Amino acid sequence: MGGTCYEVFMAKAFNAPTLWNFDFSLQMYGAIFMMAGAYTLSTEAHVRGDVIYRLFKPRTQGYIDLVLYFIFFFPGVIALAFYGYEYASLAWKIKETSWNSPAQIQIYMAKSLIPAAGILLIIQGLSEVFRSIICIQTGHWPARMVVAEETEKILMRTSQDEDQKDVI
Repeated sequence: MGGTCYEVFMAKAFNAPTLWNFDFSLQMYGAIFMMAGAYTLSTEAHVRGDVIYRLFKPRTQGYIDLVLYFIFFFPGVIALAFYGYEYASLAWKIKETSWNSPAQIQIYMAKSLIPAAGILLIIQGLSEVFRSIICIQTGHWPARMVVAEETEKILMRTSQDEDQKDVI
């Protein structure tokens, strides 16, 4: 955001747009997107078609998740990490620069985020597998640690707490 604000300020206030800022912003947005995958998985924020899934008992959900992680999730993220490493390694070897940028900024460092994102997804996927196993054994899903909460959830909870106080 800071880079975009800087670019707008330079272009509008001084009529001196930068050559590098577009590519910089593109790399930063890409980095945010790549690194958010594991966090999104840990908070159950990925889009999920659970029209039928939510009707199952937790133990059945655990079995379904366990099977699907091994059939679909792990092959994809292991490929992302493995081939992402090869892709980033080549970029580092040739000190790759952006071919469509007049500034020819270096992009090999940003490509290192591809295998890093894959590794983080593998680690979080293992955590999800263990959650599924615990659910299969106990019959209920283990609680997730909440490190950040959406503002609308906080407001809804506050509103519900106030409504309960009014009832009492």
